[in-house]
Amino acid sequence: MTDFAARRRTMVDTQIRPSDVTKFPIIDAMLTVPRESFVPDAQREAAYVEGVIELGNDRCILEPRTLAKMLDALNISNDEMVLDIAPALGYSTAVAARMAQLVVGVEENETLASEAQILLTEAEADNAIVHVGPLDQGAVEHGPYDVIMIQGGVEQVPDGLLDQLKDHGRIACLFVEGELGTVRIGRKSAGRVNWRDAFNASAPVLESFSIECAFSL
Repeated sequence: MTDFAARRRTMVDTQIRPSDVTKFPIIDAMLTVPRESFVPDAQREAAYVEGVIELGNDRCILEPRTLAKMLDALNISNDEMVLDIAPALGYSTAVAARMAQLVVGVEENETLASEAQILLTEAEADNAIVHVGPLDQGAVEHGPYDVIMIQGGVEQVPDGLLDQLKDHGRIACLFVEGELGTVRIGRKSAGRVNWRDAFNASAPVLESFSIECAFSL
């Protein structure tokens, strides 16, 4: 039987800590949340690989390093609300739930969202819910949010989503331009989001956040 707890420790020791992520809440969450539970059964053995796990239909689980560095830059505190876009089966939502007051995941597929909610309950993430709706529309009825993060590549972020961020809130997005990807952290001030480059990463572009999709609306 595979010792997934040992694999989690190895992931943290070889992928997370060497990436200069040392905040205790992040390390504790990534040591605790069973990543293997949030992937399809056929991919459980690959749950702790150093890379993106592609799930099909433009969904993925970000590389552990990418998620950890996003969380490090966002610096979530336990009195904050987080909007987690496209968490698939809910791994990122479960991790963020160990740091935040409330996490709202958004998935547009009702079956996927229902399965994610079940997995979050099993992981005792009682402060996490999954909202069903278009990814690029967020979940305005639960907001506004202190933090927004997107679990996939983006080419553009609609203003309607940025409007759900509180003033002084933060957002993390992996912007993809050609073959290159850069995680950028945005901070809202006086109604405007100012971006800074944080680190390089890669992930498939979410259809809802592609420039082609924006032009077709």
